[in-house]
Amino acid sequence: MPNAKVLSEKQAVVAKLTETLKTAHSGVLVDYRGITVAEDTALRKELRENGVEYMVVKNTLLRRALDSLEMSELDGVLSGSTSLAVSTADPIAPMSIVNKHAKKMGDRFNIKAGFMEGKVLPLEDIAALAELPSKDALLAQLLGMLLMPITQLAAVTAAIAEKQGAPAEEAPAAE
Repeated sequence: MPNAKVLSEKQAVVAKLTETLKTAHSGVLVDYRGITVAEDTALRKELRENGVEYMVVKNTLLRRALDSLEMSELDGVLSGSTSLAVSTADPIAPMSIVNKHAKKMGDRFNIKAGFMEGKVLPLEDIAALAELPSKDALLAQLLGMLLMPITQLAAVTAAIAEKQGAPAEEAPAAE
């Protein structure tokens, strides 16, 4: 049996993992066996820039955290090397970035499993979600679609005014 200090350290790690998983919108478990330092650095940099927390975790400690959150379905993939990418901001970001790097690195970097809002996702769903645009890109598309009718109305109104002989008003020049 481990001494009290080691046990308390492990309990603290499990508590931190549990809190991280509880607050995360989504996450991906990855087998990172055989990637180079340069590949790992590039992956971590891109994840950090997109607000995704990435960490290498011990399977036994992650298993305890997942079990406490009733996600024990993931216990089957907790063998070998495991890293975890989680996001509290953009739920698609961890899946998208990890999937992109998995395609580049081949068999050396594989998605083991994933979850979203406390529900375990099949690998097919993770791959499908990974292909979606980011949250910001989707919001920009939505804004563009909402502004399109107003823009078209302004263009039609300007064309009608111009056709009737009234010059179209130009916007004042910015100073």
